[in-house]
Amino acid sequence: MGIVTPELARARAFAEGLDLVEVSAVADPPVCRIMNYDKFRYEQKKKQHEAKRNQTVVETKEIKFRPKTEEHDLNFKVKSIKKFLIQKNKVKITMRFRGREITYSQSIGLEAMNKITEMLAEEAAIIQPAKMEGRQLVMLVGPK
Repeated sequence: MGIVTPELARARAFAEGLDLVEVSAVADPPVCRIMNYDKFRYEQKKKQHEAKRNQTVVETKEIKFRPKTEEHDLNFKVKSIKKFLIQKNKVKITMRFRGREITYSQSIGLEAMNKITEMLAEEAAIIQPAKMEGRQLVMLVGPK
């Protein structure tokens, strides 16, 4: 329609039985459209709902170990880590040291974390390598 006065635009919208909707207020002159506003809001809401449904939420799961975790238990927990990775979740692997066990953090702890890393080599990408955070050795892995 080009540039028209607000009164003329309102009159045209009223004559067609539609609404005059301001699309861009920052433009000079402001841009308006004649449309059914309720239908427009409905379509916007539908688009937002569809976008929300299609987005994927990545959760961070946590698996806890101790330095003296036996081989079978370690394999069992690695199996659960693989299950989480298949579901496209990140996994935080935590090894907690209690009391005097902290002296083994750099030897037994790192060996165990390296062993876990080798077991997960095909399914996982290391996001954060093993590092000490207080009394815990923490590593973060994600799906490839």
